[in-house]
Amino acid sequence: MEIIVEKVNDLSVQQSAIEIVERKGLGHPDTLCDRAAEELSIAFSKYYIEKFGRVLHHNIDKCLLVGGRSEVCFGGGTVTTPMHLIVAGRAVESVGKEKVPLEEIARETTNRWLKEQLRFIEPEKNVIVETKIRTGSAELLSTFDSSIPLANDTSIGVGFSPMTETESLVYHTEQFLNSPEVKRKYPMIGEDIKIMGVRVNDHINLTIAIAFVSRFISSKEVYFDTKSKILEYIFTFVKKLTTCEVSLVLNAADNYKKNIVYLTITGTSAECGDDGQVGRGNRANGLITPYRPMTLEATAGKNPITHTGKLYNLTAGEIAAEITKEPDISGAECYLVSQIGIPITEPQIIHVKIRSNLEKKIIEEKCRKVIQKHLGQIPRLWAGILEKRYSLY
Repeated sequence: MEIIVEKVNDLSVQQSAIEIVERKGLGHPDTLCDRAAEELSIAFSKYYIEKFGRVLHHNIDKCLLVGGRSEVCFGGGTVTTPMHLIVAGRAVESVGKEKVPLEEIARETTNRWLKEQLRFIEPEKNVIVETKIRTGSAELLSTFDSSIPLANDTSIGVGFSPMTETESLVYHTEQFLNSPEVKRKYPMIGEDIKIMGVRVNDHINLTIAIAFVSRFISSKEVYFDTKSKILEYIFTFVKKLTTCEVSLVLNAADNYKKNIVYLTITGTSAECGDDGQVGRGNRANGLITPYRPMTLEATAGKNPITHTGKLYNLTAGEIAAEITKEPDISGAECYLVSQIGIPITEPQIIHVKIRSNLEKKIIEEKCRKVIQKHLGQIPRLWAGILEKRYSLY
């Protein structure tokens, strides 16, 4: 295992002239797939613990949401073709003579969280759940049978800290719009929200897409009047979070003269043809940040015991966050690389980039302590993952 701590002096993202940040909200089709995968991983893990005393091998990180069809109108509408959620992956199907009811767990789990996440969906009517779950390979099953679990993949994990002002603004604006407080005030705001933030020097433009819920919108005039009020409401919120000049665009494709509006029945565009897939949305920190280090690894649905595609992304983020608690360190990026079959506490390489005025030797000592601490905690991360203490998408 090699630990490399590097002091860098290039411009940070916050100091650069241009920055682009995106977040897909709770009801976005890609986020729905991420949650579908992660909820199943948690459900299988809890079932395995209850029945067999420990989490058994599984990876449920391949989900596809095929959008449905709907006929929406002011004041209501009908979902004419249900959405189709296809869940694929690997899981232990039986232990001895006892069979694990994978399909039953998948359907019950999916229907439950869909009702929690989307206020106006009827899962039994609006969503078909199809499972394509098979048993895992003997090689990967064996990675569980060790005092320290062995990495079941050769994967990359990355993390950075702190968030820039733009990153924080995009993240918290979506959280705000999907909060109970806002839903009470503006119940027509659906859960399918997407925010694209573009900063040019000291100006941030937020392009926001919100799926309006048709039952609360009786006419085109009501739609555009409500949209104006929501826009003012968002502007009041975002100005508290930034010193930059901010401009907002809401539902940019709307056209009053052509009667084009963003209306849905259920609060998600998945009802009318927009599809989703695991790993196409937010990274583990909840954002899509092309000006930052990222990995294409999907964290959702991977098992919390041996899959470094999940564990290393969480750990890299934790390492970077703790390092930047040091007042003299302004920024950190952490990269971890696993090797299949090697203990999860022993990455091939750990590379940390630091922005600081401290001497290299002092920085290295501080970073190594943090790194060793978090590597030792990896085998225990699974408990926090099952309790949903970590952001994964």
